[in-house]
Amino acid sequence: MLSVFDMFKIGIGPSSSHTVGPMVAAKRFADALLAHPDRARIAHVTVDLYGSLALTGKGHGTVEAILNGLEGKVPKTVDPSTVVPRAQALMQDGATLLLGGEQPVPFHGRRDVVLHMHEFLPKHANGMRCRARDGEGRVITDETYYSVGGGFIVSDAEFGLAAGERAVPPYPFANAQELMAHCEREGKTIAQIVMTNELTWQDEAAVRAGLLEIAAVMKSCVESGCRHEGDLPGGYGVKRRAPAIFRRIVSLQLAGRTDVMLWPMLYAIAVSEENAAGGRIVTAPTNGAAGIIPSVLQYYRNFHPQANDQGIVDFLLTAAAVGMLYKMNASISGAEVGCQGEVGVACSMAAAGYCAVSGGNLAQVENAAEIAMEHHLGLTCDPVGGLVQIPCVERNGVAAEKAIKCAQLAIIEDGRHKISLDQVIDTMYRTGMDMQNKYKETSLGGLALTVGIPAC
Repeated sequence: MLSVFDMFKIGIGPSSSHTVGPMVAAKRFADALLAHPDRARIAHVTVDLYGSLALTGKGHGTVEAILNGLEGKVPKTVDPSTVVPRAQALMQDGATLLLGGEQPVPFHGRRDVVLHMHEFLPKHANGMRCRARDGEGRVITDETYYSVGGGFIVSDAEFGLAAGERAVPPYPFANAQELMAHCEREGKTIAQIVMTNELTWQDEAAVRAGLLEIAAVMKSCVESGCRHEGDLPGGYGVKRRAPAIFRRIVSLQLAGRTDVMLWPMLYAIAVSEENAAGGRIVTAPTNGAAGIIPSVLQYYRNFHPQANDQGIVDFLLTAAAVGMLYKMNASISGAEVGCQGEVGVACSMAAAGYCAVSGGNLAQVENAAEIAMEHHLGLTCDPVGGLVQIPCVERNGVAAEKAIKCAQLAIIEDGRHKISLDQVIDTMYRTGMDMQNKYKETSLGGLALTVGIPAC
């Protein structure tokens, strides 16, 4: 059974599947090597990237993340400002990799990290193979990992298996129908059901503190994004827009304009730009869609008359439950199902969360989540240059606005709807399976092909 803390993870940008997941996998490989009986014989470490990790890894900082992970860094605590400089140092000839932060190993980044641009491993589009050899070239350890979206990683042996051992909670659910049945039988909200499940693994004070920490990082990211000026990395000269948009909205309101409805879009753009710059963000449930839930939560804080800490906790618990449904029954990986699995899922989660804290009943919350996904079906993942800038930043802004409107629409109606949340989740997955690979985070189609590559 998934936890709310599986759906929300504090980390770094720009990508959960291409930055966070590979760093976690590399750290896991390094830890295994330090515990290996032949540790002293390790003389050479190599990493091979396949499929989407190779095709868009440059724009997503995949190599940089892996090199830092091999040295024992983790997304939650690594200083974002040190990731690129340290990786650049390791890419120089004659560098020394400090394996797991402990054991020095000679390293030649340009030779030891190989991108197989048009080779896909059979199990998933985001594959990476890590190997360690001795001084004679004999393989000591050979492990393949898959970054399956949202910062989740599995080894080759774990692929397709149930998640690791965790005590079974009192209200397990595999789909929305089962979740709603628990709520109706117990007379509880979705947030209350999820909180009760979380208490199986840690006490309520720890759950609340963890969720409020996540909310605080989201808030900080919004505020940072509204301050930071300049261009985003990547060679396209994409300017950070959030500070100027913020100033313009404020000036319009001070001038008496009441028709400007761009606060959620601004908040989402601010977070998405922080993510694109490799800053500290919350994977929610992915980095490519990391601006949506923080935006809607910030809108709740700033504009909802009854906003408080309990509402923040309930918002995140409700949103996480919806995210779990997509993770268990479809995918949250753009490389697997396109951007409908990232921006679409985040919009669905945010709509449910906002509906719940705005007084929506159970049927209305489900309806809000369903509406939000229904109008993201078929959304492609076509990042220009493999960067989370175009169209990702604006796409987060539009989805944040849409999430609030979907929630408000559900609340003013009675919650009755023809298409269930389970049905739309199944439809999203089948749509993703039908989608051509060039629209699945490969930068081989759509806007990525239209815009092309900048001259550097």
